[in-house]
Amino acid sequence: MHTSIGETPALEARMSRPRAIQPLWLRVSHWLNALAALVMMFSGWRIYDASPVFAGFVIPTSITLGGWLGGALQWHFAAMWLLFFNGLFYLAMNLVTGRWRTKFFPLSPRAVFHDLRAALTGRLSHADLSQYNAVQKLAYLVAIADLVVLVLSGLAIWKSVQFPLLRELMGGYDRARVVHFCAMALLAAFVLVHVTMVALVPRSLLTMLRGR
Repeated sequence: MHTSIGETPALEARMSRPRAIQPLWLRVSHWLNALAALVMMFSGWRIYDASPVFAGFVIPTSITLGGWLGGALQWHFAAMWLLFFNGLFYLAMNLVTGRWRTKFFPLSPRAVFHDLRAALTGRLSHADLSQYNAVQKLAYLVAIADLVVLVLSGLAIWKSVQFPLLRELMGGYDRARVVHFCAMALLAAFVLVHVTMVALVPRSLLTMLRGR
């Protein structure tokens, strides 16, 4: 195809521009999910301290949100609706666009073991940020499943009488609280590891902010 001399700089600029990796809908929903999850986590710790699940274990109030039980509940429920609706949007868009299949699969135990060993020995490549390694795939899938468990166990606690079947599937009200707390602890661990990895590969943060 013939290209005039005047078009060459513009064409070269387009070709040299970094390609899009994360679409806008993904970046917006990602940060909203992160905000909702963190607000629910910190306010949930305050709610937990009002009636501890594990005897003798409380969470320092300096890292909780809400100031008191009533305030923490208000923050918790506000973030819950954000997480619920934005989470549904995130899952639906991943399915509709095919991103769920292309980004997270295929996945095998051998691939996870291989990439985990490479990561622990400092040999895991991060050259192509458009592709997730096997450890990332597994971590994201576990985090998504964990958030689903958090929502369901929270619903079993909040509306225990209205959802008796869900409550019984959790092992009763008291065990639903244990499930909810353990799911929250797993989410906190994921956030800690996720932030650590972002600090080690700061380009990934820029990608999630700019999309390129």
